[in-house]
Amino acid sequence: MNPTVSRFQRLLSGLVTILAVAVSSVANAGDALPSWNEGPTKKAILEFVTAVTDEKGKGYVEPAERIAVFDNDGTLWVEQPVYTQLTFALDRVKKLAPQHPEWKTQEPFKSALAGDMKGVMASGQKGLLEMVLATHTGMTAEQFAETVTTWLASARHPKFGRPYTELVYQPQLELLAYLRDHGFKTFIVSGGGIEFMRPFTERVYGIPPEQVVGSSVKTEFQMKDGKPVLVRIPKLNFVDDKAGKPVGIYEHIGRRPILAFGNSDSDMQMIEYTTGGEGRRLGLFVHHTDADREYAYDRKSHVGTLDKVLDQAAANGWIIVDMKQDWKSVFPD
Repeated sequence: MNPTVSRFQRLLSGLVTILAVAVSSVANAGDALPSWNEGPTKKAILEFVTAVTDEKGKGYVEPAERIAVFDNDGTLWVEQPVYTQLTFALDRVKKLAPQHPEWKTQEPFKSALAGDMKGVMASGQKGLLEMVLATHTGMTAEQFAETVTTWLASARHPKFGRPYTELVYQPQLELLAYLRDHGFKTFIVSGGGIEFMRPFTERVYGIPPEQVVGSSVKTEFQMKDGKPVLVRIPKLNFVDDKAGKPVGIYEHIGRRPILAFGNSDSDMQMIEYTTGGEGRRLGLFVHHTDADREYAYDRKSHVGTLDKVLDQAAANGWIIVDMKQDWKSVFPD
């Protein structure tokens, strides 16, 4: 092939690519939620934000009351095949096993060491709590945060082969930014550990640690080597799940949200508490319907069960966000 023609073809191909990107940018320039498909769901979100921020409208809400709360697992990032924090705990069991020879015969540690997830789950909530307490405590708050940060930097999701902090939902990142641009304060309210989430939420979601609400273990003040530290002890402090979520909101935030976003029956009470207040309110649930780009699950899932919500959503005015239909993309490129 003539070298001049070849160079021209490469140049032409490059110009076409640049033009395509430019056209796409122009098309999305006025779109606050470009990864959301046009339709009733996106329209409802935009209309809600417009209504509560219009100073001349009946639905106007003062900025101080514009509180939006989001569940984390399955709402802001991937939660299948098991919760990310559970994967962290399983890896911690393997790492700490040499210090605990008794785990070779003690459940759920025995199953965890053997890679037997059915055996781990068979231990129930009591067994899982025991494993979390054993792997998340006995260190200072700073040491735990560093342990989480180090793990997240190296751990990879079994299906996607990407860091868990890259498996956050692009449409939700856009929604969080859009809400903040309109005077909202955004919070995470999750059943996951508050200390597990805080090391990464500001970097990944733009949500600072003081705006994260979650389950927690007891922490006590101690002096070590003449320095004041907070030490995590193996006792449960608070479970921020199901009926605990409204309590966590009350205790940590002190204001009833006007927007709440979840993805499972465990988020029902949070959405009920949010939408049960006076004035304009919005409650939403992510429905995982995309087996190709992520996962498809709902009523019978062992993680993120969405059952009662599907039956009650219409009567309560809750919006079911269909991942496959409502989202142009799932993860950031």
